[in-house]
Amino acid sequence: MKKALYLLLFASGAAAAGDDAVLKCRTLTDGAQRLACYDAMPLGAPAAAASGRSAEQNFGMTQAAREPEPDQIESNIVGDFDGWSANTRITLANGQVWRISDGSEAVLPRLHNPKVRITRGLLGGALYFKVDGQNSTARVRRVQ
Repeated sequence: MKKALYLLLFASGAAAAGDDAVLKCRTLTDGAQRLACYDAMPLGAPAAAASGRSAEQNFGMTQAAREPEPDQIESNIVGDFDGWSANTRITLANGQVWRISDGSEAVLPRLHNPKVRITRGLLGGALYFKVDGQNSTARVRRVQ
C-alpha cells in the first residue's frame, strides 16, 4: 500500500507541493484520509518552471518528467563553422551543447554565425541538426 501511494504521489505531480503539506499528510494514520490529504495538495509549478528553465532550454535533455517540448529550436553557432564529423560537439548561442551521434560528416563553405535548427524526428525520439541554407543534416544528441 505504501509503495502504491508513493507511485500515485509522483504520478499525480503532488511531489511539487511544499514540504509542509507532505509532512502534514504523512502524520495521518488512516489510509483514506492520508490519500485524500495528498489528493488535496495544490500542485506546484511545472518542473521546468520550478527550476527556472523554459521548455526551449530543456529541449533535448533526458528527464523522467518534463513539460512538453517544442518540435524544434533555432539558434546560431557563434563564430566560424565549416562542417562536422562523427562525435563533433557543437555549442549554440543559446548555451546548448550538442554532439553529432550518427557518424555523419559534412564539409560546408565557411559560415560566420550560421543559423541552425534542431528538429524532432517523426516518432519523437531522434533529433536532427541542420544548418540554414545547407542540405546536410545529422542526428544529434544533447550533452549540455
